Order: sequence, then C-alpha cells, then structure tokens
Amino acid sequence: MLKARAAAHDHACEHGHPPADALAFAEARCAERRLKLTPIRREVLEHLAASSAPVGAYDLIERMHVSSGRRPAPITVYRALDFLLEAGLAHRIESRNAFIACGHRHDRSDLVVFMICDACGCVSEAPATSVQRDLDAIASKAGFRPASQVVELFGRCAHCA
Repeated sequence: MLKARAAAHDHACEHGHPPADALAFAEARCAERRLKLTPIRREVLEHLAASSAPVGAYDLIERMHVSSGRRPAPITVYRALDFLLEAGLAHRIESRNAFIACGHRHDRSDLVVFMICDACGCVSEAPATSVQRDLDAIASKAGFRPASQVVELFGRCAHCA
C-alpha cells in the first residue's frame, strides 16, 4: 500500500534530486576521488535519483528492465549499490531495505537523520552532527564501539501533514 501511495504522490520531496543534478554530483565526486562511475552504476543512480521514495534492489531491476529492455542480474545491481553507498552517492534506508540517491556534500561517515513519510513514502535527509556527538559520547561512556549508526524518523512530511 505504501508503495502505491509513494508512486502516486504528486509533490516534490526534499530528498528528491533531479537525475541530472545527482549525476553531476556523482561525476564530480568520482573525479575528485578517482572512482569510476560505470554505465551500470550511473543507470542505478539515475533510477534512485528519479524516485522520491526509497527503491529496493528488485524494484530497481524491474525499472531498469522497463526503461532499457534488459534485466540486469541481481548481483550486478547489488554491486552497483555497494559502490554508490561506499562513494557516498546513495543511502540505505534500513527499515525499508531500500535505497535513495544522495546529492548532499557530506562524508560517508557523517550521521544523517532520515525522515520517512508514512503517508507518501518520501524520504528527506538532514545532517545530524549534534546527534552524532551525543551518540558517540554515550557509546564511549559505555565502552561500546558502534559499527554503524542509523537514525530514521517516521511521521508525516510537510505536504502530507
């Protein structure tokens, strides 16, 4: 049901980046870090950037099949997603097991808060420097070394509220 609403909503979500903007950012980041943005990586990023809601790997495969007539193997898409995550060009929305494009200029290790609309499915992201400091302090005090930090907030976006 959420998927149907996400596909049907007609407002621009804060996260959404026009594919051209996401690609320009990706090309610049890859050039500065000497990374290769292959055609399949580019295509996966284009599909992520075109969606305001998180997209699962198998949905990406289906979208790629519809747009190009070929159906990439799941491992190919997962490898492209791994590259995009590692390069800081995409984020994984843990609760949805899905992905969004990232056009913000933050480091891969920076904590980002994802705000996920329960009504339309769009995702907005915001830097969370103070939250990261607080979580680091809590973990340090407990002698805990986190492997990852994910903050996802659920509610209603400004449009759906």
